[in-house]
Amino acid sequence: MDMTKKVSIREQDPKVRTKNFDEVCLGYSSEEAVLEATRCLECKNPLCVMGCPVSVPIPEFISKIKKGEFLEAFSIISECNTLPAICGRVCPQESQCEGKCIRGIKGESIAIGKLERFAADFAREKSIRPPHKHDKNGKKVAIIGSGPSGLACAGDLVKYGYDVTVFEALHEPGGVLVYGIPEFRLPKDDVVKKEIDFIKHMGVKFETNTIIGKSITIDQLFDEEGFDAVFVGSGAGLPKFMGIKGENANGVFSANEYLTRSNLMRAFSENSTTPIMRAKKAVVVGGGNVAMDAARTALRLGSEVHIVYRRSENELPARKEEVHHAKEEGIIFDILTNPTEILTTDDGWVKGVKCIKMELTEPDESGRRRPVPIEGSEFTIDADMVIMSLGTSPNPLIASTTKGLDTDKRQCIIADEYTGQTSREGIFAGGDAVTGAATVILAMSAGRSAAVGIHNYLSSK
Repeated sequence: MDMTKKVSIREQDPKVRTKNFDEVCLGYSSEEAVLEATRCLECKNPLCVMGCPVSVPIPEFISKIKKGEFLEAFSIISECNTLPAICGRVCPQESQCEGKCIRGIKGESIAIGKLERFAADFAREKSIRPPHKHDKNGKKVAIIGSGPSGLACAGDLVKYGYDVTVFEALHEPGGVLVYGIPEFRLPKDDVVKKEIDFIKHMGVKFETNTIIGKSITIDQLFDEEGFDAVFVGSGAGLPKFMGIKGENANGVFSANEYLTRSNLMRAFSENSTTPIMRAKKAVVVGGGNVAMDAARTALRLGSEVHIVYRRSENELPARKEEVHHAKEEGIIFDILTNPTEILTTDDGWVKGVKCIKMELTEPDESGRRRPVPIEGSEFTIDADMVIMSLGTSPNPLIASTTKGLDTDKRQCIIADEYTGQTSREGIFAGGDAVTGAATVILAMSAGRSAAVGIHNYLSSK
């Protein structure tokens, strides 16, 4: 075995997977996981742990896998990570734990994410759950939002003995995990629902179809429902647009709406009653993970797909694995390209996207190379659907209906980086509601930090 190379991971063939919504990555077998684990150097000063936002003791769990002690590995991970099967699939490991791996200096880093996924999947298939008995302390905490930050916060608080209730605006708990990430990257029934079932098993209660700020306010949670503290983990689901001509045409979608129809409402299924556009040719504007998800979903629904991104391929913010998969599946990348207008038919439907080529200037004070248009380089991409994937911002509903809750100019709630404490006593916040759109694992890290902040706050009272 070449110890400088990762054990290759099994995947669906690209020609097959573009015709279905089954998971692309098939994961390691037990033998493959043990073989990959033997590559770990078990560093005395593990930089990989420093690269993990939730500080999973990585060498320890990999050591257990190396010995074939898979359930012990899962138990170690679960002490820090409430959603290991999810994080093993969607975390940007190349820029976090694996990016710090010493093995990666003279070869390929350890496949930490794939090993985490293996341990979590192994335990789930064996129906194993870590111990969860915790003495109740008689205090109640409300969690707003059942996405990664809310779930992580709830999972840690219930271990401290709090009576925890999660309020979710949609009809299914999971937040971005169920509405934002496609089935072929993150299976909903086999992975997300079972991870959430484990949190329910720990004692966390969920109330769906409850919009905080409309169904009930935070003030009512305190005054009428008797909660002692509130954590706001409502995410950032308000889509952004470019403001170019033709953006209100029929056939223009935000990636948020498009993916919600497919992922949460299962519009990709033949039996679904939720409508979704199946375009002949789709243009996706943006270069992040959400753009890749939207593009790969449109491809599976029968479209020829172009991704239009105004910077170079080196600046693509999406995970390398997602870009690689998109290219394998035949998605066309129009890089250093920026839309200037959406062209429409006489009856208001999309018929194309007018674009201009870009070039990058020298890095500015932010360190990024700014894209500028090349005069005379305009061209048109024919299309009958455009999906805008330009990021999202928090919905202002909660802040606007809660007295004394400060926000910044982006409508993000202002909260302490380490404790999650907001401008109002007893209200904590974290994840995308505070930072704007980020990653699952960073949201989880914020949720965990806020759980400690809430515990310290309520213990001191």
